[in-house]
Amino acid sequence: MNGHQSNMNNQKLKDFLFLHLSGLPYFRAFLRAVESAYYQEIDLPSPTLDVGCGDGNFAALTFDHNIDVGLDPWHGPIHEAKAYGKYNVLVEADGGTMPFSDGYFSSAFSNSVLEHIPHVDLVIKETSRVLKPGAPFVFCVPNHNFLSTLSIGRTLDKVGLRFLGNLYRAFFNKISRHHHCDDPLVWQNRLESNDFTLVRWWHYFSPQALAALEWGHYFGLPSLVSNFLFRRWILSPSRWNLYFTERFLRKYVETPDHPQGAYTFYVARKN
Repeated sequence: MNGHQSNMNNQKLKDFLFLHLSGLPYFRAFLRAVESAYYQEIDLPSPTLDVGCGDGNFAALTFDHNIDVGLDPWHGPIHEAKAYGKYNVLVEADGGTMPFSDGYFSSAFSNSVLEHIPHVDLVIKETSRVLKPGAPFVFCVPNHNFLSTLSIGRTLDKVGLRFLGNLYRAFFNKISRHHHCDDPLVWQNRLESNDFTLVRWWHYFSPQALAALEWGHYFGLPSLVSNFLFRRWILSPSRWNLYFTERFLRKYVETPDHPQGAYTFYVARKN
């Protein structure tokens, strides 16, 4: 069931790393660049539902075509999504109570969203309900390797401070707003309990890539200040300003798959 073959031709045609770096802190940008490239290999027939569309930035950079419906419960982000013009319809609603009829959509995706939802089983059940038989449902989430791979936590463990290491992992999980960092078997059970078949999955984002993401939360504080003051994460989204950051991160984007990766991409299908 585990399997993935990277198609780098699509990524070369569209430089997802620079596109995401131009508007996001680097620790979010290079993870999103990897995920954007994966979607180029996946057919999402219309009508398509984006479960947790947020501010619309990811879909705007990832897809060349419009997405039929974007769903999100948060008032602020979903109104930001309007500016991108990427969704034909935006719906402000909770994923656990979707205002759509049974079997309406031909596909659905959820990018780095499900890990943040306490009632994730209900959201998967609702997603299943609104999908037609045979419809693909694709999503990506952090997995069981995420917390154990964090570099600061591992360092504390190595010097005999496992208690502090556990405190750090709990802290980082909290600031990441994660409710679920589960292995593929847990997700397979969730899917099968809600009338899905798990077609394939693969891990990505190596321990080294996760360390770059982890430290980016701290080195990225200037971006936080910039966004607070000017409503822009990156003040100068130019090639020269992002040159060294782009060079440092490129290797993680070009070879993202890793057997001990901290994230997992899933492709499921409604029965």
